Amino acid sequence: MSHQDSHPVTVTKQWIESFIIHYNICPFAKKEFVNDRIHYEVSACQDTEKALHCLQKEFKRLDQSPSIETSFIMFESGFQTFSDYLDLIDIAQMMLEQFGYEGIYQLATFHPDYIFAGEAADDPANFTNRSPYPMLHLIREDRLEKALKHYPNPEQIPERNIALLRGLSFDKLVKQHVSAI
Repeated sequence: MSHQDSHPVTVTKQWIESFIIHYNICPFAKKEFVNDRIHYEVSACQDTEKALHCLQKEFKRLDQSPSIETSFIMFESGFQTFSDYLDLIDIAQMMLEQFGYEGIYQLATFHPDYIFAGEAADDPANFTNRSPYPMLHLIREDRLEKALKHYPNPEQIPERNIALLRGLSFDKLVKQHVSAI
């Protein structure tokens, strides 16, 4: 299924289930996914100011809704270039700090063309942060810390993911990732 033919929430849920959970990229995702404690916000914003306003609304939503564990803001048509997205991330991180949310919420980043600094574009490790849409992911930091205490060797999660994905061919990952969405 092409994500152009589906609603961004449906596509994102398919990606979480068939890629993130399937490969256990985030060992905490399945519980929140199955228990429906993820909020999905679709944004048509194409400029930074409006996107930051959307982010501010998500901070407030999480403040007012303790039953929501985590929230994704999916940019349906904005921030398609990775460099524009990185500019948004820099300002969003500053906003997180300026509004006093540092230590309360953590900002995770996902983009269809995600490339880790210093890595090649075709490095399979980039798929840990590749998604169907440019996204901002807000995570409750206190609950993440609590979950990490009960997970053996949480500091090894990134290394495990890198080894797992580098053990798969780039072409297979592209096909798997596309079929997930």
